[in-house]
Amino acid sequence: MAYVTYGTDRANAYKIIEDTLNLRDVRIYDTVTDPDGRERRVLNKKDTTLAQQKQQTIKAAFRDWIWKDPDRRQTLVQQYNEQFNSTRPREYDGSHITFSGINPEITLRPHQLNAIAHILYGGNTLLAHEVGAGKTFEMVGAAMEAKRLGLCQKSLFAVPNHLTEQWASEFLRLYPSANILVASKKDFEKSNRKKFCARIATGDYDAIIMGHSQFERIPISTERQERLLHEQIDEITEGIDELKRNHGERFTIKQLERTRKSLEARLEKLNKTERKDNVVTFEQLGVDRLYVDEAHSFKNLFLYTKMRNVAGLSQTEAQKSSDMFLKCQYIDELTDSKGIIFATGTPVSNSMTELYTMMRYLQYSTLQRQGLSHFDCWASTFGETVTAIELTPEGTGYRARTRFAKFFNLPELMTLFKEVADIKTTDQLKLPIPKANYHTVVLKPTEHQKDMVQELSERAAAVHGGSVDPRTDNMLKITGDGRKLGLDQRIINPLLPDDPDSKVNACVNNILRIWQGGQADRLTQLVFCDISTPKNDGQFNVYEDIRAKLIAGGVPEKEITFIHDANTEVRKKELFAKVRSGQVRILMGSTSKMGAGTNVQDRLIALHDLDCPWRPGDLAQRGGRIVRQGNENPEVDIYRYVTEGTFDSYLYQTVENKQRFISQIMTSKSPVRSCEDVDETALSYAEIKALCAGNPKIKEKMDLDIEVARLRLLKADHQSQQYRMEDKLLKYFPENIERNKGYIKGFEDDMALLAVNAPDKADAFPVMEIHEKKFTEKGEAGAALLLACKEIKDREPVVIGSYRGFAMYLSVVEREYKLSLKGAMTHNVELGIDAYGNLTRIDNALAEMGSRLKSVQAQLDNLYLQMENAKQELGKPFLQEQELQQKSARLAELNLEINEDVNQIQKEQNNENEWEQEL
Repeated sequence: MAYVTYGTDRANAYKIIEDTLNLRDVRIYDTVTDPDGRERRVLNKKDTTLAQQKQQTIKAAFRDWIWKDPDRRQTLVQQYNEQFNSTRPREYDGSHITFSGINPEITLRPHQLNAIAHILYGGNTLLAHEVGAGKTFEMVGAAMEAKRLGLCQKSLFAVPNHLTEQWASEFLRLYPSANILVASKKDFEKSNRKKFCARIATGDYDAIIMGHSQFERIPISTERQERLLHEQIDEITEGIDELKRNHGERFTIKQLERTRKSLEARLEKLNKTERKDNVVTFEQLGVDRLYVDEAHSFKNLFLYTKMRNVAGLSQTEAQKSSDMFLKCQYIDELTDSKGIIFATGTPVSNSMTELYTMMRYLQYSTLQRQGLSHFDCWASTFGETVTAIELTPEGTGYRARTRFAKFFNLPELMTLFKEVADIKTTDQLKLPIPKANYHTVVLKPTEHQKDMVQELSERAAAVHGGSVDPRTDNMLKITGDGRKLGLDQRIINPLLPDDPDSKVNACVNNILRIWQGGQADRLTQLVFCDISTPKNDGQFNVYEDIRAKLIAGGVPEKEITFIHDANTEVRKKELFAKVRSGQVRILMGSTSKMGAGTNVQDRLIALHDLDCPWRPGDLAQRGGRIVRQGNENPEVDIYRYVTEGTFDSYLYQTVENKQRFISQIMTSKSPVRSCEDVDETALSYAEIKALCAGNPKIKEKMDLDIEVARLRLLKADHQSQQYRMEDKLLKYFPENIERNKGYIKGFEDDMALLAVNAPDKADAFPVMEIHEKKFTEKGEAGAALLLACKEIKDREPVVIGSYRGFAMYLSVVEREYKLSLKGAMTHNVELGIDAYGNLTRIDNALAEMGSRLKSVQAQLDNLYLQMENAKQELGKPFLQEQELQQKSARLAELNLEINEDVNQIQKEQNNENEWEQEL
């Protein structure tokens, strides 16, 4: 039965289940023989799609089955909560910290003080603060305070290469008398490196500041490198053996074997290297605190996974990231996971898997403790992959592409992550930053651009049809050319005319207008452009074109500078000072050169985005240059230029979707339970064709994607409510009804006891027994009760006597005396210092039994009512089920129609080509 329902002719249910349990998508291959007699495996698109549909059916059936049984549901929920919901991130308060030797002119903000407290009192820390939140001062303050308190001896700061000078000046601005050592390029030349490392090892410095690349050139000990390489080789060998046993995909095996060979080559090279005792290793520097600025630069850390060809996972060895990982592990051993501080405004810049990398650097022991150190364990707990059959980028055939589509259990993941991550968003910080006004400048395409967009369509069709060598043209190149075309047609062909209504000219006009208006205050502007960079090779580029037009418009040449001209740290420092003072009023550059660490905000009034970067983190870094503390302007303008009919608007929409996903995670509020993931660098064939054809269906598809996702979320919530009601009917309501029935009987018994022990006369005082002595006078009883209070020292209740048939227990909690009268129920009284008043309080507590009984009876009636309502609601269908089915069906139709439209365009082009050839 299972085979018929859940299997296909090429893959039975057991094979599909085995692949699913190993986090692998099902793939079906055909063996074909090449003309030269060699056999090779080719993905069978049709059978693979069919098998993957069955895989999704099995997953859905399992998901429905596992939650249906209430006992199993309760057991799993309890186990999950014990593992992931049993900790609460600590809140850090640094308001009490006094900083010795700090510049009295500088006052740190509350969030900076709290971050310093996190570093001092917590373990490893990630300062994941909004761009421009003052992370530099946080790290400097923490390093100096840790040294003063004896928590560390020597701090090393690894910062972006072009920021070492800036870091040094900021360090000394906060701590003018600090003893710091700053590495220059000269210090890391081969002849000087040993001497410089020796200075670090022997000197008593408050901090050593060096560039990322210099940091990488300090070697970790050979023994430690060997150990890590052996571990990685063993892990990969085990993975290869498992894949071979299970007849895994040849491509994956070959990829792993290539990685293993490169690791073995590194190990061999390491063993052959002559052991030089005079080389100072990282361990010998005496560093016991490591601060890493712009830590997202180290996100490409190798990881082994059984998953196949998953987008966004680094399967290659990134040397600088592996080196950082080794050094982090050494610092962890040295400091018991308390000595690493990372800082970045964009900890997740493109994909959720970057979060796992950050956790490996900073929470390695936590991951091991939770059983999440292997990526597959982490991914199966918090993520879900989906596989789609798509055209290869070269267009020579199909491939199965797996990517993380969704991430689940985000509140628990973020609780775990927040043990190290100090996340601060704009809404929390309330920094004195200018208000940003965003302007989207939409330009019409020229006839040439329209024609060239059509050419891109034809190129995509040729790639799709396999009639072009992938080395000559492929989807990645087409996407790149589409981006260039959106910027300016002359980048594709310099002989084309300069369109007066182009992006570049619209930008020039805005720059000139703002430049003229800001003359009095010498206001400055930034222009970001990643695609066309100045190379001084005589060829057309956007930078030089803009500069020439600005000079022609009256801007003095000395007021316009390219970031590329400042090719040393000293020049960059001088340039930044000129921009801050208003000597240079227009600075142009790319995100990589002018993004993180460019602090020139003082007079910035406008920022121009000429093109759209791939990653939302890059857009955030651009905006962070102007929307930043220290900007003297109350309001600033950010212009984004879009050419209609090109890839521009779609790229901005893609980046916005990515940013929306990242914002769901990096939030000050409780994160959503699940979210979509996005990680792409090239458009698909269908996207390119639909965009080029101006297909309105792609807009409908995007809207439907959002609507279907919303309805699915509502359905999941409805299902959860049904499960909750079922659990309540089985356990909560019966237990609480029985409990309240017990309370009612208890109150009734106590009221009967009270009636039996009523005094003979209405105004008479009943007998009170204290310490086996009976009191019939109110005054004597009250005084004896106060005397008993003085003798009580314990929080635990102690029997002191009885009153009207109830045993009296006395206890003291935080200097408050509490008397408990116990019959079938317990009746509590807070005692005061008045002897008569205490007796009145006791009588009032006993008299309240009737109202308490009524309250419990009302609760019982309410429980019966709730139970009846739950019975009626249980089993009700999801009201919007029909709408969800209709919209899901329409979305599936649209996907087919878009692909059919694409195929139709291709057929027409093929027919045209054949007709031309016949002619």
